[in-house]
Amino acid sequence: MSQVSDHSMRHIQPLGPRVLVKIEENSERTPSGLYLPQGIQEKHQAALYAQVIEVARDSLATEDIGENVSGIPLGVFVLFPREAGLPVPWDESLRLVKTNEIVAVIEDIGIEGQH
Repeated sequence: MSQVSDHSMRHIQPLGPRVLVKIEENSERTPSGLYLPQGIQEKHQAALYAQVIEVARDSLATEDIGENVSGIPLGVFVLFPREAGLPVPWDESLRLVKTNEIVAVIEDIGIEGQH
């Protein structure tokens, strides 16, 4: 959901094989520690990293939430090409992405035995 005014919110419900993602901010530094201006950061990214915040469901008109029909779990982090998806006009951090444009689901895995 995104806030429109002090008295209303907007909820986006993806339709068909789509998910709504919130793009994660990237680090302003290179791996060697150099700071990059915002325009340079975006220009050199081939893929975007985002969290799935809403999925297509089998029912819109009932009080039930409905079953996820997108095939992508709610809450996971994904990678997709930077030109993929449809930007949401009122919030540049949100994008509607077709599930076939998502190239990877990212999972953080703890490494056992670290001290």
